[in-house]
Amino acid sequence: MTSVPRRTAIGLGAGAVLAGAAPAVVAGGGAPDVAVVGAGVFGAWTAVQLQRMGRKVLLIDAWGPANARASSGGESRMIRAGYGKDAIYTRMARDSLPEWKMLSAKSGLPIFVPAGVLFFSPKEDDYIRSSIAVNRELGLPIEVLNRAQMTARYPAIDFAGIQIGFLEPGFGVLMARRAVQTLVAEFVKAGGTYLDAQVLPPSGAKLEAIRTAAGDTVSAGAFVFAAGPWLPKLFPDLLGRRIFPTRQEAFFFSVPPGDDRFGPGRLPGWADFNDGDIWYGMPDLEARGFKIAHDAHGPATDPDKGDRLPSPDELAAARAYLARRFPAIATRPLNEARVCQYENSANGDFLIDRHPTWANAVLVGGGSGHGFKHGPEVGRMAARLATGADSTVEPRFSLATKSETQARAVH
Repeated sequence: MTSVPRRTAIGLGAGAVLAGAAPAVVAGGGAPDVAVVGAGVFGAWTAVQLQRMGRKVLLIDAWGPANARASSGGESRMIRAGYGKDAIYTRMARDSLPEWKMLSAKSGLPIFVPAGVLFFSPKEDDYIRSSIAVNRELGLPIEVLNRAQMTARYPAIDFAGIQIGFLEPGFGVLMARRAVQTLVAEFVKAGGTYLDAQVLPPSGAKLEAIRTAAGDTVSAGAFVFAAGPWLPKLFPDLLGRRIFPTRQEAFFFSVPPGDDRFGPGRLPGWADFNDGDIWYGMPDLEARGFKIAHDAHGPATDPDKGDRLPSPDELAAARAYLARRFPAIATRPLNEARVCQYENSANGDFLIDRHPTWANAVLVGGGSGHGFKHGPEVGRMAARLATGADSTVEPRFSLATKSETQARAVH
C-alpha cells in the first residue's frame, strides 16, 4: 500500500491561504481516524467538528479550500433565518451564527458582517407569515415593516408594488472564501492535516482506503465525502441523478461615487421574494461593488469543464431587475462577475446520511443556494454520524428522500 508523503504548509495564521506544497500524513503519523474529502464549507466544518471530538482528521481537496471552482468560493454569502415553515433551517442558522461570529473574531479581517437581512414581498403570503412566526417562536429579533417604513429606512430601494417586509437585524453577510480559508488554517493550526489531492471514485465491498489521481492511497477508519458538485462524479450510480450541479451567475456593480446608500451601514443583505422568483444581493462590501444574483436554478454544468464566463442574457436580466428596484445602479459599470455553481438536491433539502453500502462513509451535500450559512451545523451533524455519536439520520436529510425529479421546495 502506498503511503501518502508528508506535506508542509506555510502561512497558517488566521485568514491565511494554505500553500500547495507536498502532501502529508496526519499529525503524529499513521492513518487518520477520519478522512474528509472536500474542503468547502461543509467539509471544513466537518473536519473542525471532528477535531473538537478528539479525532485525528485528514482534510483533502483537489484545488484548495474555497477555490475558484468550488461552490464555497467567491466573496460573500447571506446568513438569514427566514425559511417560511422550514423551521429546521431557521434553527440551524440560529445555531450556526455564534460559530461564525467566533471565527470572525479570530480572523484578521471580518468574516461576519452584521448588516442585517431584509426580505420584502408584494404580498403577505404564507412564506412571509411563516417566516415571521418561526423567527418569533425561536426568540429571534425581527421587525415587520410596511412599504412606507422601508422606503424611509432604505432609500436605495424602490419598493413600488411591495406590501410587506421583515428585517432580521441579528444576521447579515459572511465573507465566503475568507471564512473557509480561515477555518482550514485554524484546523491545521490545531493539529489537523490538509492534503491537496484529487480523490478517485471509491470502490470495493469494504471502504478501508481511497485512492488519489496521483496513485497514492489514503487509509482511514471512516470517511466523509463533502465534495459539492463533484459528488455525482465520485458516486455516479448513487448520486448521478440525485445531485444536480447548475451554473449560477452573480454580478458586482460599481456604486455611484460618494453615495453611501449602498454600504453595509445603510443597506442590509436583501431578498425580493416575489412569489418564489427570488432576486437577492449584498451591500457594497470592502469596495468590491453592489452584488446581485437571481436565485433560480441555472442550466446543468460540469464543475470540471464548464467555463466561468458570464452570459449577456443574465447580465441583461440583472440590469432589468436593477432598473426596477435599484435605479441608481442600473446603468452603473460592472466591476466583476462570477460564475459558480449550485449543487442541488431535487427539492433543496441537504444530504447528510451514511452510504447505503459502507457504514463508515458519510455523504454530505445538496447545500448550494442556501447551504453556506449552515456550515457549522451541517459539520456537527456529519461528524456525529461519522463517529457513531448519532445513530439516526434527520429524515429530511436522508438519502432515501432524494428524488431524481427536480421540484424545488426549500427557499
